[in-house]
Amino acid sequence: MSHANEWIEKKWKRDIILFLSSQTLSLFGSALVQYAIMWYITLNTQSGIMMTLYIICGFIPTFFLSPFAGVWADRYNRKKLIMLADAMIAVVTLILAITFLAGYEAIWLLFLIAAVRALGAGIQTPAVGAILPQIVPQDKLTKVNGINGSLQAITMFVAPIVSAAILSIASIEIIFFIDVVTAAIAIFTLLIFLKIPLHEKAADAQTTGYLDDFKQGLAYIGRHAFLKTFFIFFAFFFVLMAPAAFLTPLQVTRTFGDDVWQLTAIEIAFSIGMMAGGGIIAAWGGFKNKVHTMTFASLIMGVCTFALGIVPVFWIYLAVMAVFGVAMPIFNTPTTVMLQEKVDGNYMGRIFGVFGMISTSMMPLGMLIFGPLADAVDIEWLLIGTGLLLIVLSVFFISNKRLVEAGKPLPKEAAQD
Repeated sequence: MSHANEWIEKKWKRDIILFLSSQTLSLFGSALVQYAIMWYITLNTQSGIMMTLYIICGFIPTFFLSPFAGVWADRYNRKKLIMLADAMIAVVTLILAITFLAGYEAIWLLFLIAAVRALGAGIQTPAVGAILPQIVPQDKLTKVNGINGSLQAITMFVAPIVSAAILSIASIEIIFFIDVVTAAIAIFTLLIFLKIPLHEKAADAQTTGYLDDFKQGLAYIGRHAFLKTFFIFFAFFFVLMAPAAFLTPLQVTRTFGDDVWQLTAIEIAFSIGMMAGGGIIAAWGGFKNKVHTMTFASLIMGVCTFALGIVPVFWIYLAVMAVFGVAMPIFNTPTTVMLQEKVDGNYMGRIFGVFGMISTSMMPLGMLIFGPLADAVDIEWLLIGTGLLLIVLSVFFISNKRLVEAGKPLPKEAAQD
């Protein structure tokens, strides 16, 4: 390897380590707060309606902001957008901590912070998805996204344990302050140590309005037929995933007992599976055709959803949940990489924005269908039905010639295989 190549190799590795470590730290602080607020509302209100309101406040702003955030991620400096989102969340969390310390502990403040945090996530998600191809060489995207998936899974595994431990010895305000500190470290790291050149569209003078930019993003999807089919598949996929994602704790309570350890065990089993899955996809890289990898993983998730509806023993149920967790990053990573590779860099933010809208709206929409049904029909039947439909959907996915064509490796990758 020449000295120039060696330097480039070291530089991108240093940049991605800085970027992912700062984002993981920020995510950890956010997850601590998310669990702390959830438990605070549960313990202080014991109300299902209050929990529903909290969940709604946590996803509606992301849904409405995603199209604008996608446009911003293409028009402006993506690094600055990520820092701005972190700063906005940190400032609001700091104000909340001070308000609580002063003795004003209104529940509506927690709903407000959930909404502001969702706005921050709405800005950050398309920017992070779009910025990775600027830092990482194309042939390393699968590995890096796989590692990122594992880091997120580890964070979501550790955060509830740490959050519960802190709440048992200190007040909720301490967790708010920890989140402010982790966000400040993440912002400082990006600001001082990470130099990312502006992408072409952000460097040029803007000649079109926001609405025109968003319309151009939709037109881009229209011109690339595989994207249209891709997004339609995901809309159905997320609706069918709703029972496995949201109704399994209720199913466990009704079928296996309402001990807290059992509800914690399904979360832990899923998280451990996700960590393993992230490691597997980072090391393996998946099949040459990304659509084959995604189909393989979605078939596993369909079979696992079906199995959750028929398993009579809790320990086997946990094992199925862990396998489900393994399949998740094996599905998510090629999905992200395929968009990062196939979409023009100047449209990347908008495409991730539309993808964000679909992923944040379709699961709750699924819950509007399956939630009321769960009070009339056994959850087991809902899981069996959606599991079978996910298997059918996977068959349609792999049968689509456009998608299979889009999943093929790029010429450079093909040469390296």
